[in-house]
Amino acid sequence: MIQGLRQALAGRTEPMLALLERLVNLNSFTDNPRGGDAVGEVLANELSTIPGLCVRRIASARFAAHWVVESEAAKASPAGHVALVGHLDTVFPPGVFEGFRRDGDLARGPGVLDMKGGLVVAIEALRALEKVGALSAIPVRFAIVSDEEVGSPEGRPLLQRELAGAACALVFEAGREEDRIITARRGTGGATARATGKAAHAGNAHQHGANAIWALARFIDWAQRLTDYSRGVTVNVGKVSGGHGRNTVPDAAEAGVDFRFVTTADGEEIMAALSAAAHEASVEVPGTAVHVDCELARAPLVRTEASVALYREYAACARAAGLGDGEAPLIGGGSDASSTAEIGIPSIDGLGPRGSGFHTKDELIEVKTLVPKAEALAAFLLGRRAAAG
Repeated sequence: MIQGLRQALAGRTEPMLALLERLVNLNSFTDNPRGGDAVGEVLANELSTIPGLCVRRIASARFAAHWVVESEAAKASPAGHVALVGHLDTVFPPGVFEGFRRDGDLARGPGVLDMKGGLVVAIEALRALEKVGALSAIPVRFAIVSDEEVGSPEGRPLLQRELAGAACALVFEAGREEDRIITARRGTGGATARATGKAAHAGNAHQHGANAIWALARFIDWAQRLTDYSRGVTVNVGKVSGGHGRNTVPDAAEAGVDFRFVTTADGEEIMAALSAAAHEASVEVPGTAVHVDCELARAPLVRTEASVALYREYAACARAAGLGDGEAPLIGGGSDASSTAEIGIPSIDGLGPRGSGFHTKDELIEVKTLVPKAEALAAFLLGRRAAAG
């Protein structure tokens, strides 16, 4: 049947590119729900052309709609299904980076890699399985969320609800160099520090003021020192604002903080340390107060025995399709793989087409990897059917 899959995928590069072009030419910036809904409708229409799939729309109060697609076998018996995970939103607002462009062996455009290319790969694999008559017997559920780029505030609970009981999860984020498969990601968190003080004229009444920016600067110094590369911990103050003019002692200032960690315990330790830094800054600059609000946005994707076994199972299919089969080093950025792993589902990531430049205007994919990536997924799913008997 593997040979049948290869025949079904033969000559499919151009149709895959045509679908990808349609998706990329529709701006689906997370906070552009109209554009996201347009992309969702294209995906839903495409998936609806594959016999045996049930396509369901889940409305959102803030973002574009989310989508869940399931095979007949998954609908009949949800436990033990294979979960496929993707997102349709991108990071570029309208007018910033637009349009699809074919550049020889490369395809360029916003979302071509992160991760509309991955969505196309998953759709094509499901189509090939239907062509060889195998799809109806494979329990597979494909969830596509619309808010991943802002941390999946709706997507995380949706994925954990809709994919509960899955045997494993495959996530179609950007394919890495040499097709390395992701088994571990750092967790992510965020904090906002707000400093208050007392305004005064910088020349006539400087001594009566309490400089909120100074207090915030002390906090920032403490916060940045929490970075510990040996433990995979980073803290970055990425945005600062405050004050009215250089001749006024500022009475308010604010900073945005990003932090990353390898274990949840490390994340909780960072939050405690940021709170302590806020207290110290308040004490060191009399008349000021610094308050910090922290949250853990994504749990880490922890490498486990189960996820390593899943990686090896998928890697064998990738290798047979002519792709690389290595394991990626620890990844700093977050993804929805953390959402599935958090509820005990073995999860791997980075299964979209190979490329580079995600979150930049140089985003691209290697066209030649589209069909092999679809073949690897289809073969993996076929193996899951055979294992189930």
